[in-house]
Amino acid sequence: MRKTLSLGIAATLVAGSFAVAGAPAQAAPPHGGGLVSATTLHEYATRADVDAYLTSDHFDPGTDHYGVQTFRLVYRTTSATGKPTTASGLVALPLNGARRLPTVEFAHGTEIYRADAPSTSDDVFLKGPSLTFASAGFAAVAPDYLGLGLGPGAHPWMDVPSETTASLDLLRAARTFVTRQGRALDRDVYLSGFSQGASAALGLAHTLQTGGDPWFRAAAVAPISGAYDFRHAELPALFTTEVNPVLASAYTTYLLTAYDRLHDIYRDPADVFQPDYLALAGMFDTRHTGQQVLGALPASIDDLLTDRGRAMLLHPTGRFADALAVLDSVCTDWTPRMPVRLYYSPGDEEAVNANTFHCHAALKAPTVDLGVDRDYNGFVHEGSEVLGVPEVTRWFAHLAA
Repeated sequence: MRKTLSLGIAATLVAGSFAVAGAPAQAAPPHGGGLVSATTLHEYATRADVDAYLTSDHFDPGTDHYGVQTFRLVYRTTSATGKPTTASGLVALPLNGARRLPTVEFAHGTEIYRADAPSTSDDVFLKGPSLTFASAGFAAVAPDYLGLGLGPGAHPWMDVPSETTASLDLLRAARTFVTRQGRALDRDVYLSGFSQGASAALGLAHTLQTGGDPWFRAAAVAPISGAYDFRHAELPALFTTEVNPVLASAYTTYLLTAYDRLHDIYRDPADVFQPDYLALAGMFDTRHTGQQVLGALPASIDDLLTDRGRAMLLHPTGRFADALAVLDSVCTDWTPRMPVRLYYSPGDEEAVNANTFHCHAALKAPTVDLGVDRDYNGFVHEGSEVLGVPEVTRWFAHLAA
């Protein structure tokens, strides 16, 4: 059972490393991505070791072929306000002897506690995708995002520009690191992500398509269960029975808090939060665990918000509307020139299916119905990652062959 709070947060409702030699800090290039440090995390020496790890948390090991070694990178990047900062991320490499590796970048779902990130957690749900891709023969790269893992400061939740920058800069740092291991990353990058990470994957695909990096190019993108249309799909659904009511309270608080921190969307927390929940926003500081936050949440969004807060979400205006337009642009402001598949599970009680259908209509990208796995903690949303990752791995392997 997961212990974290993620778009993945549903799960909580149900119940030695050493520095790698030869990886010193280096000056960040103008575009970011300078490698600060690299730490060896774990070696899964054989395919059987990877199988055992993945099946301990319901992941299908059917695409496994090789053992895997994992590393944590700390690298230079840019904050959501354009200032120099650092971030961390996970790199997983196949133990297959290949000198040149195709690459998959997988962006994780929502987390609020800084230790609940791919490079700093032992949670199979967070590391499982990277091990799946690496065992299939890819170099797997998984950003922690800003403010999570070993990154300083608060996490700018659902801020696609900074997710994109952190993701691309990790790719650059990974290229440096892998070169020092006597191997190389191929130019073609296959992009995927779950939930929050689905938008991040599309944002990075758009950036690479428009020449955001002189080396890497997007080969295909396969997001899973994303909230791609916050304004017209996700926000209205928060006020219905389609979204789990406690999770609706969590996502609402996270969104308002993160966007106010970044975009100054309200004058005072009392304008949007009821008196009993004014302190709740302060818990989304990456220092409180999922259990702590869930224990402080109201039973529903109606108990959480003032009339003004409710109106702000249902009828966004001003800076809030502008910020949401940037978030939702991952499906509206471009035409992909690489293969795209949108994966989803029917009846998603967190990132409602209308998000996927709206993105499908905008991008003209095919959708893939994963079916439903309620065995993963009883929630469709989290089950879609467990179902989706092996399917995405098979598709990427086919394209890379």
